[in-house]
Amino acid sequence: MFETLVNAFKTKEIRVKIWFTLLFILVYRIGCYIPVPTLYADIIEARITSNGFLGILSTITGGSLQNATVFALGILPFINAFIIMQLLTLVIPALERLSKEGEEGRNKLTQITRIVAIVLAVVQAIGVVVAFQSAIRPLFPFENAEIAGEAAWKYPYLSMAFTIIILVGGSTMVMWLSERITEHGIANGSSIIIFIGILATAGTTMANAFKLVGNNWTYIWNIIGYILVVVVIFAFIVFIDGAERRITVQYSKQIKGNKMYGGQTTYIPIRVNGSGVMPIIFASSLIMFPQMIISLFFSDSVVNGTSVAGWYAKYLGSDTAVYYVFLALFILAFSYFYAQIQFNPEDVSRNIQQYGGFIPGIRAGKPTSDFLKKINNRITLFGALFLMIIALVPTFIFKALSNEYSGGDNLGFSSAFSATGLLIVVSVALEINKQLESQIMMKHYKGFLK
Repeated sequence: MFETLVNAFKTKEIRVKIWFTLLFILVYRIGCYIPVPTLYADIIEARITSNGFLGILSTITGGSLQNATVFALGILPFINAFIIMQLLTLVIPALERLSKEGEEGRNKLTQITRIVAIVLAVVQAIGVVVAFQSAIRPLFPFENAEIAGEAAWKYPYLSMAFTIIILVGGSTMVMWLSERITEHGIANGSSIIIFIGILATAGTTMANAFKLVGNNWTYIWNIIGYILVVVVIFAFIVFIDGAERRITVQYSKQIKGNKMYGGQTTYIPIRVNGSGVMPIIFASSLIMFPQMIISLFFSDSVVNGTSVAGWYAKYLGSDTAVYYVFLALFILAFSYFYAQIQFNPEDVSRNIQQYGGFIPGIRAGKPTSDFLKKINNRITLFGALFLMIIALVPTFIFKALSNEYSGGDNLGFSSAFSATGLLIVVSVALEINKQLESQIMMKHYKGFLK
């Protein structure tokens, strides 16, 4: 990877793209420190610290939600809109036709995705305002406002509307930055923004952990253990990311005109983790959706003397056994669902037969498609088990290293890297490396042709 970076900086066009990417990242990080003037950050921070789900959202946004900044919503509305559009494309024929109409169709789908993202940003901004009513501050100073937020609610709709506009505008700005990174940078902009946000949160957590070492020097062993575990997990993810099953395909010799074609052997690569991080994102989004709605809109609701949010967090929340069981089951289901989207055995079998190919020992046609389907299902199972391990095991290890089970100061390692965060960091780093290598190779080819 370091050699790839050195070679990239030697090429002017790629070097310009890297500087553009770094510039857009700098603009994003600056926006993560600009506060919303109508929100009390200390009240929001205290609320998020005590809520595991909101803490996860804050981690993905690089701490912007916790600090009540203009980029508090981050890229999440756009990511959710993209996932929704992917699912709708499979079930709505009109959207499926657009996806097959080339560049013009993709541009229309992108525009629809932007509109959906803005709508989701409005909904989430309203949810933030409703959930953090006590954190609303007056838009204009009033006298005799002794309680935080009291003056704001003399004219509540003005402060609420202003807050919603700022949050939606910030999310739209982040979406624009991600598109500019994709267009002028070196990789997918949304992935890079999430990547930077997770790394920023991890860096802040490590800095706070080192501060606590001054109170108790034995915490240094927790930090060393945490770093070693992260390195091992990263190596495991990289190993599985490159693992694949290669199915041999033999092409028969064919004579067309005065030329002979075929007569070669190739293979079909089926990756063990071909779905990447998407099954975890889908599963986490689905299982956390009820908790998000309750946390944002029913945080103060009480039924039969029991808080709705408290009851859900205790029995079905993000740290319960029920949550982990359903998370594992949803990861398994979405792994197979996403595998069906990416790999269609019937289409692959048809293409192989069309070009005079065959899998040794397997007849062409339906036997080939059945064989490919069987292999794909087995590989998907191993990929799903891998995602389950990454989603569950590191969580308990990081909590143990954070002293969450033994008491003492909470070092916060469990919030620095979530299961999704671990996969995203490695996947984006590998993707950036692949993008740089391909661009360097293309540049060399162009130079050779000239």
